[in-house]
Amino acid sequence: MNDRTKRAGERREPSFEPVRDDRYEEDDFRLSADDRPYRGGGSEPVAARRGRTQESKPRQSQPKRGRGGRGGGRRRGRSFLGRIAYWGLVLGLWGVLGLGGIVAYHAAQLPPIDQLTVPKRPPNIAILAADGSLLANRGETGGRTITLGEVPPYLPAAFVAIEDRRFYDHFGIDPMGISRALVNNLRRRGGVQGGSTLTQQLAKNLFLTQERTAARKIQEAILSLWLERTYTKQQILELYLNRVYFGSGAYGVEAAAQRYFNKSARAVTVAEAAMLAGLVQAPSRLAPNRNPEAAEKRAQLVVAAMVDQGLISATAAKDALGAPAEAHERIGAGSVNYAADYVMDVLDDFIGAIEGDVTVLTTIDPKLQSTAETVLVETLNAQGGKLGASQGAVVSMAPDGALRALIGGRDYTKSQFNRASVARRQPGSAFKPFVYLAAIEAGMTPDTIRDDSPVSIRGWAPENNSRTFRGPVTLKTAFALSLNTIAVKLNQEVGPREVVRVAQRLGINSALQANPSLALGTSEVTALELTGAFASFANGGQGVLPYVIREVKTTAGKLLYGRKPPALGEVVQPQYLAMMNAMFNETMRAGTGSKVNLAGWEMGGKSGTSQDFRDAWFVGFTSRVVTSVWVGNDDNSPMKRVYGSGLPAEIWGKFMKAAHAGQQPAPLPGGLWHSQPKSIFEPGEPVAGVAPRAPEGDRVWTPPPPQERNFFERLFGG
Repeated sequence: MNDRTKRAGERREPSFEPVRDDRYEEDDFRLSADDRPYRGGGSEPVAARRGRTQESKPRQSQPKRGRGGRGGGRRRGRSFLGRIAYWGLVLGLWGVLGLGGIVAYHAAQLPPIDQLTVPKRPPNIAILAADGSLLANRGETGGRTITLGEVPPYLPAAFVAIEDRRFYDHFGIDPMGISRALVNNLRRRGGVQGGSTLTQQLAKNLFLTQERTAARKIQEAILSLWLERTYTKQQILELYLNRVYFGSGAYGVEAAAQRYFNKSARAVTVAEAAMLAGLVQAPSRLAPNRNPEAAEKRAQLVVAAMVDQGLISATAAKDALGAPAEAHERIGAGSVNYAADYVMDVLDDFIGAIEGDVTVLTTIDPKLQSTAETVLVETLNAQGGKLGASQGAVVSMAPDGALRALIGGRDYTKSQFNRASVARRQPGSAFKPFVYLAAIEAGMTPDTIRDDSPVSIRGWAPENNSRTFRGPVTLKTAFALSLNTIAVKLNQEVGPREVVRVAQRLGINSALQANPSLALGTSEVTALELTGAFASFANGGQGVLPYVIREVKTTAGKLLYGRKPPALGEVVQPQYLAMMNAMFNETMRAGTGSKVNLAGWEMGGKSGTSQDFRDAWFVGFTSRVVTSVWVGNDDNSPMKRVYGSGLPAEIWGKFMKAAHAGQQPAPLPGGLWHSQPKSIFEPGEPVAGVAPRAPEGDRVWTPPPPQERNFFERLFGG
């Protein structure tokens, strides 16, 4: 009996101590190979297998294992680097998942990618002068769209060099650029460089706000990837150049070139291209018209970057640095904007809604526009202060109504209110031609006699400026000297309603009050409509509708509107026109316009001064130009005895002299009426087209209205 048999026969008390057996290690409860079922295909007994195994394989001692482990021995711990790698991997995976979630969340805030489109650029309206030169741009962008093929290659290259040197290598986001910007910012201890690519800047300008948040940067990155997938690099660069902001209301490189250099982007030099490229980093701080030194330093960095990247030659760089760009005085910062504003006011009437960039060819003469502005501003600067005159307006047009110059105020940068086309002011005696025309059409002539004497109408007693009376005078003399009493009497004779009809027939559209004071210009009108009405006297009696637009085209050349002269017909018959122009000419020869008469030219003119010197006018014409000048104050305060024959006439005379320089004098269409010497009691000759009336002498003594009879009785002895 061996020891195993003996132990089997002995009674043993239960114990929780592990059973010791030389075949097993302490605490090892795994099955040995002998204890596992036979997996072969036969039916070899387990005992036989155990015996054979024990005989064929010597037993080897197993290393002891501690209680804490299930394998042999205590488990060896991971190294420090291993644990770092492990947890780094875990954290990296979680970071990727978290970042993916954040990106997905912010992507969900954007429109669906399959519905995403680049928003249309707001249309630009390029307003051109009659000679085709640019007067002004209107629209949100300040300039038209331009293609890469239109500009010199160094212009887009300048932007790539300074803003995104790896533009053609990255996929919309440039990790290397971001890293480089971070390093440079840390070295300089300040946020002086950005890591945004041109594509990211474009995405921000097209779709996002300017706020500086992490959410916006994430959306910017997403949109940049979409742009790179959807468009070519050249298309992205072209979009960028047409959308980036350059300050001063200029969006796009064309608008910026016009704004700062008064030229198209197609004509900029290397130095100007470098300055424009450097400007986008900080448009307000680097604007060349505000901070030329900072703008030049930035442009030098751009030129250096272009040379470093092989985008321009060393010679071109030397030339650019030797002749740096300079901001020019802005064309259109002054008076042309009044004309441009008027163009925009009427443009909708011709083409409706504007879908894309258009060019508007106008009738404005840039030389006359500049001359009118210069004369008005210089005269007001010299005399306006002492005379209490702070504002003025000038309207000049061809006799057919084509506007040549339109000045709506003294300084557009300080006041954009257009006093030429919008402001309604009392014309004073400048309204009298409509009264006299009504009288002429009623059968009178320039030789008709009326009495310059006191007049009172229901308590209203107008006086002449001289506070004196001349007695019997011809209408020609009364017109030339602008006698108020005669105009009031004529207005009463023909009737205020008839005077209103005559004024409206010639183009006065403002509301006119048919009352006795109408003769003295108490109903307000605009300078534009008054000038247009006078144009009928300069063109042979034809109706005039002032206009400023000749044609409108798309940038592709498609005609959207072309002006066709309207058939307004005759508004002043020839025989009456000759009489009116004779009276107008007498004003320039011996009346209130005698100081500004142009030698050799047949001219007509009329001054006007409203009550208390609140408005002063001079309106006159030749066969070539019709011009009006208004002077006054926006608050309607009185000036210091400024008559129409004074300051306005002076401005008018200087402008008209310049406008007619080098021109061959020409007579007024229809000629001038000439009177025949006769007694005032001699019967007047019938006027063609007018039914015969009583002799002029009889009409002189026709009993006046009761309110005037006492004056005639005192004058002629009852």
